[in-house]
Amino acid sequence: MTAATTLAAAEAAPPPAAPGARRTVRTTGLLVGLALLAVAVLASISVGAKQIPLDQVWHGLFEATGTENDHIVRGLRLPRTAIGVAVGAALGLAGAVMQTLTRNPLADPGLLGVNAGASAAVVTSISLLGVTSFTGYLWFAFAGAGVAAVAVNALGGSRAATPVRLALAGTAVNAALFGYVNGLQLWDLSALETMRHWSIGTLAGRRGDLLLPALPFLVAGALLALALARPLNAMALGDDTARSLGAHLGRTRVLSIVAITLLCGAATAVCGPIGFIGLMIPHAVRAFCGPDTRWLFPYCAVFAPVLLLGSDIVGRVLVPPYEIEVGVVTAFLGGLLFIQLVRRRKVAHL
Repeated sequence: MTAATTLAAAEAAPPPAAPGARRTVRTTGLLVGLALLAVAVLASISVGAKQIPLDQVWHGLFEATGTENDHIVRGLRLPRTAIGVAVGAALGLAGAVMQTLTRNPLADPGLLGVNAGASAAVVTSISLLGVTSFTGYLWFAFAGAGVAAVAVNALGGSRAATPVRLALAGTAVNAALFGYVNGLQLWDLSALETMRHWSIGTLAGRRGDLLLPALPFLVAGALLALALARPLNAMALGDDTARSLGAHLGRTRVLSIVAITLLCGAATAVCGPIGFIGLMIPHAVRAFCGPDTRWLFPYCAVFAPVLLLGSDIVGRVLVPPYEIEVGVVTAFLGGLLFIQLVRRRKVAHL
């Protein structure tokens, strides 16, 4: 190629977006996400087996007089929606942190065994130790999530881990833990009845008092994840580059696992294991915010509740008057995305 041809091609190519313009696009996308979240919250409160007009939703939220609609809005749907927002944000953030930390596009709290670890610990506490209070088995959920995260990282080769090895290790841990959970439930019929709906992953029937004990841990995990955005940005470039940029690799890995444990443990304790939210959302929002974790993490925290609440609404209206648990809906959507990711050349040949 001649110099003249090169110069002509350079002149014809569109100029790169200025940092200010890129920041404006990202900020606009985040505001759009907040607007969608507000719409999803209103839809979650008003849509269900009984449709409630928006004026009645307003009445139930701010001028309640004890009518049936007021009870449905304030006593049932508002707590369910609030839990959906908190749990969705937690799972989206946890998935983004896991994908960045492991440099694995298939990383997800469900795929890498973290949700399964929390589930196994909760089932054990209920069946074998007689724990009945939510605050009691919340701590078991944290312990199970943390142990599973460390086990998958160790089986995957720790620092020498590859995306394929981590995915295989997560699959093995998932299979072992869910086999244990199923066996324990069949052995203890009382535990089976207690865990039957919880183990699928659901927002139905969740009371507001379940969220309050978990909320400090969800907030702490979210703040820790957001604080780790800059060092995780450096680690995404490789360990050597991260060291040259001044990142503390060991400390960042440990704190990232702590953030994942807090987010996944609390979310699983409240709603049961809900999969694929942490896989779908980071892939979807990267098209708008790019790989920069300083933007990726807030995007995931906003758009993941939109997906979770939307999936919950679909489950409510698909086969009325019955409901499909939200964990089933997200598993179906996530399975379709997982197939697409595996078929893509860049992921299939990792």
